[in-house]
Amino acid sequence: MAKAKTLKITQIKSPIGYKQKAKTTLKALGLRKMHQSVEQVDSPVLRGMINRVNYLVKVEEV
Repeated sequence: MAKAKTLKITQIKSPIGYKQKAKTTLKALGLRKMHQSVEQVDSPVLRGMINRVNYLVKVEEV
């Protein structure tokens, strides 16, 4: 069985001054601070959340 892809998501910009929906999405991704990184298993739901806040995060495949 193939191993699931993992994504490393890093917050590169502050959500201050952006809509509440962007702040909530960052919290749902597990990001609280600037330059904090989390690793999540790749899924369509996760990709949708990343697309919602693509101007606040950087994504790398691990």
